[in-house]
Amino acid sequence: DAILAQDPTARVAAETLCNTGLVVLAGEITTHANVDYIQVARETIKRIGYDNTDYGIDYRGCAVMVCYDKQSPDIAQGVDEGAGIDLDQGAGDQGLMFGYACDETAELMPAAIHYAHRLVERQSQMRKDGRLPWLRPDAKSQVTMRYVDGKPHSIDTVVLSTQHDPSMSENKRMKPQAIEEVIETIIKPVLPKEWLQNTRYLVNPPGQFVIGGPQGDCGLTGRKIIVDTYGGACPHGGGAFSGKDPSKVDRSAAYAARYVAKNVVAAGLAKQCQVQVAYAIGVAKPMNITVYTEGTGIIPDADIAKLVEAHFDLRPRGIVKMLDLLKPIYQKTAAYGHFGREEPEFTWERTDKAAALKAAVGK
Repeated sequence: DAILAQDPTARVAAETLCNTGLVVLAGEITTHANVDYIQVARETIKRIGYDNTDYGIDYRGCAVMVCYDKQSPDIAQGVDEGAGIDLDQGAGDQGLMFGYACDETAELMPAAIHYAHRLVERQSQMRKDGRLPWLRPDAKSQVTMRYVDGKPHSIDTVVLSTQHDPSMSENKRMKPQAIEEVIETIIKPVLPKEWLQNTRYLVNPPGQFVIGGPQGDCGLTGRKIIVDTYGGACPHGGGAFSGKDPSKVDRSAAYAARYVAKNVVAAGLAKQCQVQVAYAIGVAKPMNITVYTEGTGIIPDADIAKLVEAHFDLRPRGIVKMLDLLKPIYQKTAAYGHFGREEPEFTWERTDKAAALKAAVGK
């Protein structure tokens, strides 16, 4: 974001590794922007909440190594308009990208991942506003649903692991009153009451969670791609999103595929929709566009795929223009999921093509 704010045409592939007291920034960046990378790293660590050495990393004293090269000219040739064999802007890499939507929630996301994100979002809010001051920054969640006739029926299990102050432990186990506070003030307010039927709540099931963040687990860009997407409800092409400018189809085409899938479901053409798009490096037009509705479509999947080709420009340049991606809009995506959030910057969550798709089908 700091680079795109100054140079919208920059090429950025920024990887990050965090360990106890150490941050490594590496990758390939080609830009004329003047950015203090070390300061950006420190401000980000501070914003997350790591402002004390007891947490395993402190934004003030941690070491930050910067190891950025420029983008390979061989790759740039395939992406720059008019430079490669394809005169249009080519894809920044080969690969498969997937998008998904379903009618399980108002946001057209799978229920399990949607509520898992809302849980950690609330954990963060409760920590930052001081309602549960003994919480620490690290947390993760998992929601297991029960389905009846293919529809969400109730929640079987909620797992919420939340880092906490040592004062909340007794005999290396989180105190029962602290666990109860987490259940009553974080978990239950987030989840639909009608789905809480014989639900198990597992809060820090190993016992306690005092050591967390980079000290407890080395962090690396791209290690949580299923959390970033649909929680396993559909395949993943393997390419992470974060740290990449929109010329990288790993990111932009996955956003576009979500946009397509969401509009298909919003148009009533299917109850669930998976979109797969394949690219070759340096080539603008997708190699293939495939739609799967798992038998929920009102017309054949192949016909929906034809509608997609007619109504969505899935060439890299077309995606950037369609979703207005050359802006510093990506910071919010780094936590709580890239999809299913009604943020004004998240243009891939719009359903502005639904009416045209519905009209084209005529049903």
